[in-house]
Amino acid sequence: MRQLLDKPLASAELQAINAYWRAANYLSVGQIYLMHNALLTEPLQPEHIKPRLLGHWGTTPGLNLIYAHLNRVIKQRDQSMMYVIGPGHGGPAIAANAWLEGSYTDTYPDVTRDAAGLQTLFRQFSFPGGIPSHVAPELPGSIHEGGELGYSLSHAYGAAFDNPDLVVACVIGDGEAETGPLAASWHSNKFLDPRTDGAVLPILHLNGYKIANPAVLARIGDEELTKLLEGYGHRPYLVDGDDPELVHQAIAATLDVVLDEIAEIQTEARTNPGTPRRPWPMIVLRTPKGWTGPREVDGVPIEGTWRAHQVPLTGVRTSPEHLAMLETWLRSYRIEELLDADGRPVAELTDQVPAGERRMGSTPHANGGLLTRSLNLPPLSQYAVDVPQPGSGPHEPTRVLGTFLRDVMSANLQNFRVFGPDETASNRLDAIYETTAKAWNAEILPTDEHLATGGRVMEILSEHTCQGWLEGYLLTGRHGWFSCYEAFVHLVDSMVNQHAKWLKVSRALPWRRTIPSLNYLLTSHVWRQDNNGFSHQDPGFIDHVVNKKAEVIRVYLPPDTNTLLVVSDHCLRSRGYINVVVAGKQPQPSWLDHDSAVLHCARGIGVWPWASNDDGDPDVVLACAGDVPTLETLAAVSLLREHVPGLKIRVVNVVDLMRLEPASEHPHGLSDAEFDAIFTTDKPVIFAYHGYPSLIHRLTYRRHNHANLHVRGYKEEGTTTTPFDMVVRNDLDRYHLAMDVIDRVPGLGHRAAETRQWLTDQRARHHAYIVEHGEDLPEVRNWQWPADLS
Repeated sequence: MRQLLDKPLASAELQAINAYWRAANYLSVGQIYLMHNALLTEPLQPEHIKPRLLGHWGTTPGLNLIYAHLNRVIKQRDQSMMYVIGPGHGGPAIAANAWLEGSYTDTYPDVTRDAAGLQTLFRQFSFPGGIPSHVAPELPGSIHEGGELGYSLSHAYGAAFDNPDLVVACVIGDGEAETGPLAASWHSNKFLDPRTDGAVLPILHLNGYKIANPAVLARIGDEELTKLLEGYGHRPYLVDGDDPELVHQAIAATLDVVLDEIAEIQTEARTNPGTPRRPWPMIVLRTPKGWTGPREVDGVPIEGTWRAHQVPLTGVRTSPEHLAMLETWLRSYRIEELLDADGRPVAELTDQVPAGERRMGSTPHANGGLLTRSLNLPPLSQYAVDVPQPGSGPHEPTRVLGTFLRDVMSANLQNFRVFGPDETASNRLDAIYETTAKAWNAEILPTDEHLATGGRVMEILSEHTCQGWLEGYLLTGRHGWFSCYEAFVHLVDSMVNQHAKWLKVSRALPWRRTIPSLNYLLTSHVWRQDNNGFSHQDPGFIDHVVNKKAEVIRVYLPPDTNTLLVVSDHCLRSRGYINVVVAGKQPQPSWLDHDSAVLHCARGIGVWPWASNDDGDPDVVLACAGDVPTLETLAAVSLLREHVPGLKIRVVNVVDLMRLEPASEHPHGLSDAEFDAIFTTDKPVIFAYHGYPSLIHRLTYRRHNHANLHVRGYKEEGTTTTPFDMVVRNDLDRYHLAMDVIDRVPGLGHRAAETRQWLTDQRARHHAYIVEHGEDLPEVRNWQWPADLS
C-alpha cells in the first residue's frame, strides 16, 4: 500500500488542526459522560455524571480526525463535500463537529455555541428526550443512519450519482466491512461515470476491533488487504500510526494526493470521452481504537483493544478511582485553551471551519428536499391501452409501464434513475433502453447489449446495493424507481426498516425538507412464478411494510394495465413515502379504460357496477385486491351468474390496500360509514387477496362486518406447475371462490348443491388435465369476461 511521508502542514497549521481535533474529542467524551459541569469549571463530582452511560467511544477519535482534515481541504479547494460514516454509533463525533462549526446551532438555535449550548449538547446525547447515539436524522449533515451496518458505501455512491461537483467522504468501519452488503458495494465504482457523477472517497477505518472480536481486515496483513482493495478497483493509500503529530501530517499529505487524483480522473474523463476506467483512490486509516482515551483501567488494557468500543470507564458514579481517571482524561484535551470563558470556540478553531454551505453539517445535499425538483411527467392518456369493454386485451402491464418510464427518463435526465437487480428486461421494462442504457464502466464485449458508461439504468445482482444506491439518490433530492422480483425484495427488509424510521423521524423535524418517495415495483410475483417454483413464491413483503408507521407507507395492487399506469404516476409525484406497487408482467385482461382507471385509483377502492347485479342490496360481496385475484373473482362471478341466476352479487376492487384500515389508523383509511356502505354490515364477504390472508383480517378486524369476512390468498402452497394450478393449490381459484359463496350465503347451499358438485368436479378435472397435458384447461386459458354481463 502506498504510504506518504510528506509533511505538508506548517507548525502553526499543525498546531491548529490538532487543537480542533482535541476539541472535537473533548466534546465527544463530554456527550457520553457529562450531565453537568460541561466546561470542568469545578472538580468533577458523581452528580455531574449521567446515570446511564450510553455511547461509543472507540471509533470516535478517528472520525474526528478525518472531519478536521476534511475541513482543511474543503477550505483550500472550495470543495463541495459530504461526510458519510459507516461505523455504527459514531454519533458523538458528528454532533461535536457540527456544534464546533456552527451547523448545529444554525439548525437548533437553542443549542447555542457557548457554555449553555454545550451543556445542552452534552445532556441530550443518549438521554430521554434527547438524540440517539448514532447518526440519526436529528443530526444536521447526515443521510446515513449508521445504526445498522453495511450500507454506507452504497449510500455514498447514490449521493454521488448525477452530482458532478460533489465528493462524498465515506468512512467504512472495519467491522462493517465484514457485512455482505458492504462487500458487494465496493463494486459501485464500476457504475460511476466520472464525466457526470461526483466522486466517492472510501476511507477504511482500520482500528482493529468490533464489539468483542478482532476485525477480519485488520488481521489479514497489508499485502492481502492491498490485493483485495486493488482487486475491487481502488488505489489504496495507508495512513498508519498512533503519534498525533505524525498522523496529522500523513493524512494531510494523503488527502492532498487523493483529491488531486480524483480531480485528474474527472478532468480526463470530461475532456476525453472514452477514457478507460482507472482505479479510484481510497485511504486505509489505521489508528488505535479508543485513541487518546484511557490506556488501562483496573489493570486491563483499553486503548487499542475491543474494550474501548463503547464506554471505557463505566463505574464513574460509584468508583472514586474511575471518576478521577475520567477527569484526567477530559482535562488531557486542555479544553480551557479551546473554548473561552463563555464556552465559545476560540478563533484558532473557528478559522478552520469552511463557510456557509461548504460546512459538512450544512451541505444541502444532506437535506435533499432542499434540492428536489419535481419530475416532468408526460400525460398518462397517451400510454393508456384501449379498453372498449371490460376484459379487453390481453396486455402486459409492466411492458406498457416501461414505455411511460422510458419517457419519464427522457424528460428528466440527471434527476431520475431506475434501479433493479438484473431484472429490468425480465420485468418487461426494457422500453427504457430506447432512452438510456444500463450504467456500466467495466469491459464491454461486442455481444453485450444496452451497456454504456453514461447509462441511467442501475443493475447489479445485489438487492442491497440497488436499495442503498436508490436511498442515497433520494436522500440527496433526486427521484427513482426500484423494480424487483417480489419474492427476493425480502433481501432488503432491514434496509426498508431503516428508511421508514428515517422518514418517520424526519417528519417531526421542520428543518428536514421532504424527499421524493421510495418506489417499489414488485413483479414476477407469487401467482406467476409457476415456472420457477416454490422458491420464487412469496408475497410477504407487503406484510413487512405494513408494520411500519402509517404516515409513511402506501401499498397499491393495481388490477390491470391502466390502473398500474395511474398508480405509478401518482407514486412518482409523491414525496416522503414508501410506495409498494405489486403488478404482473404476463399478458392479462384489462378491466378499466383510462378515465375509469383514474377515478378508481383516486378512490382507492370501489364497487364495479359493470360486474355487479346487486341493485344496491347484495346477497354477497366478492372483493379482490391484486391482478390475479381480480381475474379469479370475475371468473367466479361469471360462473355464479350463469349457474345461480337470481343471486345478487356486488364486486368490490381494492387498489389502495390501506383503504381497508380505519381512518383512525391510516390517513387513507375508510370511515366506518364508508366501509359499511361498500361491504355491508351483515352480508357474506368473500375476499380474494394477493398475499397472506391474515393481513386482510388484521386490517379489518375492527369493522362491523368482520365476522362475515372470509379471505382467500396465498397459504404457502407452491411448486413448479401451471399458472392456474397455483391458485387452485391455494384455494384462490374461481371454482373455490364460487363454492365459498354457495357455502356462506344463507339458504343457498341446498338450492345450489348440483352447482357446488360441478365446481368440485372442475377442480378434479383441472388436476387430471394438467398432469396429462402440462397446461391449463382450455376454458381457463381462454376465459373472457362475458360481454353480456357488463
